[in-house]
Amino acid sequence: MYLYLTKLKRMDVFSRNVEAGFQRLCESVFVRLCQIVGTSKQVAIRRETRDIVEIIERQVTHNDAVFRMESGSRREGFRLKSSDVDIMAWLNKYRVIWDTFQSEYYYTTNETLILSDSSQSPPGFTLLELLTPTTDREVQSACFLGNGRLYISSSLFRQQNHSHCFPGSIQHGPCESGQVAGLEYDFVYCFSCDFWPPSALSWINRNHFWPDKKVVDTIVSNGCHLVPIGNPLGVHGHDHEEWRISFSQAEYKLVNIMNHCQFLVYGLLKIFLKEVIDKLPGESNKLLCSYHMKTVVFWVIQQNAIPLWCPQNLLGSFWVCFKLLLKWVYEGVCPNFFIPHNNMFLSKIHGSAQRTLFLQLHGLYEKGLTCLLQSPSIGSCIFSALTNPRRIICIDENRLVSEVEYDLELFKEVNTKASQIQKVKNPCIKYLCLINQLMRSTLTPCQVLLLQKVTTFILQDIAFTLHNSYIDTGLTKQVYIADRMSCHMLKLAAKFGCISDMLYIAMYCYKTSKYRKALSIIENIKVKLAQPNLMYNRHVDPERYVEAVGRQSWSKKMRQAVAHDIKLPVCYIDELQPEHQFARQHSYGYLYIPLYAMLHFMEFLNCRYVDTTLAQTALKELQVLVHHDQGLYVKTIFRDISWEILGICQQMTGNLQAALYSYQQSLSQYPFHKIQGATMMRIQQLNTT
Repeated sequence: MYLYLTKLKRMDVFSRNVEAGFQRLCESVFVRLCQIVGTSKQVAIRRETRDIVEIIERQVTHNDAVFRMESGSRREGFRLKSSDVDIMAWLNKYRVIWDTFQSEYYYTTNETLILSDSSQSPPGFTLLELLTPTTDREVQSACFLGNGRLYISSSLFRQQNHSHCFPGSIQHGPCESGQVAGLEYDFVYCFSCDFWPPSALSWINRNHFWPDKKVVDTIVSNGCHLVPIGNPLGVHGHDHEEWRISFSQAEYKLVNIMNHCQFLVYGLLKIFLKEVIDKLPGESNKLLCSYHMKTVVFWVIQQNAIPLWCPQNLLGSFWVCFKLLLKWVYEGVCPNFFIPHNNMFLSKIHGSAQRTLFLQLHGLYEKGLTCLLQSPSIGSCIFSALTNPRRIICIDENRLVSEVEYDLELFKEVNTKASQIQKVKNPCIKYLCLINQLMRSTLTPCQVLLLQKVTTFILQDIAFTLHNSYIDTGLTKQVYIADRMSCHMLKLAAKFGCISDMLYIAMYCYKTSKYRKALSIIENIKVKLAQPNLMYNRHVDPERYVEAVGRQSWSKKMRQAVAHDIKLPVCYIDELQPEHQFARQHSYGYLYIPLYAMLHFMEFLNCRYVDTTLAQTALKELQVLVHHDQGLYVKTIFRDISWEILGICQQMTGNLQAALYSYQQSLSQYPFHKIQGATMMRIQQLNTT
């Protein structure tokens, strides 16, 4: 095997007479990468759902509100273990301009203008001068005077906007970084610019093989962002005041137009970085990052260094990228794709660290493709391909991933992205009008499904908000009309949505004292949840699922066989009022409750008015679920609210000792909802009882 791979190392990867063994090896790695990174269809689902969410949020976000945009590897379509969540946030009313004449495009009464001054900064960095007054404390506190002008300090801005999204968050570069349930996140407050930076104008006129002019025009029209981090070398004395130009939107567009083989090579480089390069010993450890890998792929594609990107030449494409990376490390120069004069190696890769890294990478290069055997994710498939040379390798993506796996991917993305849209505080009617417009435009099937799910969330929100608005007015006729409208919208939402959306009708029935009707709906939900073909979160019996709803439309599958956890944007249940108040003050403003925990909770609340024996049975089922579930029905991050709900039920039955234990358990869980204040209040009530 070693001799075979050594031979592959020496071969010309561009040769037309590529050996059959090399092609089979490439195809084997292609299949493995499709399993790890995803097929083109899976990647498209991830991107398309995120794209439609961003379109909606851009349209409904107020000028004075904060807009959030997902960026980074997850936005690009990766779901690797190392893929973190990157969020960029900025106030809509702040706009950066590169020249004073660009102020003509804005109404200065509505926008706060910031002028970029890059005359004293290295390529890729700039100073920001505040041109118009602002009342925002975070920006005011970050300002300083320089040469009679008011500038915004990047370091002070970072300090003012460090929000501690979750416990244990730290400052990492321009970002607030941390981890939630094993998933890393980077959150950065920045400024948005509608114009393309002058320092990157050469990119527009570069002799483009890739991307084409239409894509270039789109990228340029979308502008860029300014993130709060200065040049790390600080050679110009402004490292604490400078801002870095970010091309996140442009990079996403470029990744989006890659063919799937190019995207997989990019993924292979990321895997190779994490599993091989980052494991190198000594001071060279983790000097390179995934952004360097992305930059390598961009340059290789644009320079047309590889005539054919296909599965049969995947490893050859990887090798060309690796050689360019090795050349950059040797020279100590990694040119930014948009501003080549911005050397991204300057801050870390120089001196002894550079020499050590080059020698170690050159050692990997000398091994040829055998260096990939050091990757746990890829090495096994290479070994298998070489030891089973007659094994038939199928590279048809439709046969690599089953219908069930595609549906799991889709419904997870749709539910997650649709629930994120709820977080933008705007009149619901504005959402519905926008969705109506979007449904008339050209959409992909998964985007249509996402809009369908968003509609269910909005209808549910309107129904409970309408009820809360009229219940205390004393106007009987208006209350009756509001009740009829709310019931109709909840039924419509259940018709559009999935099985778990029926539970919102039961919640409304409980809120309006229709206890027997609520219990009837709960029994109906139980029957549907007992179906062997149920897809709940990522749990499903593939054979039963395909047998029941295989090859049906996604909309029909969602209605008949899919269930998700419950999300409460407003106080639907009075018993959870304290938890809602604290969640709105300190966290998302939403409660995410496991479906089965909410089902037992609603059954318990309604049975208290109908049959106390059945109420005790529901409480026991809830107790067993919370105490003994191993993550199947109660996600780890939702255990704080699950223990809280159990404690509330136990307190209502008078079992104060058990309630105290449940509240203490809630406090010991990961504080995802940040409801500790509500829990402490309930414990205090127990102590005074």
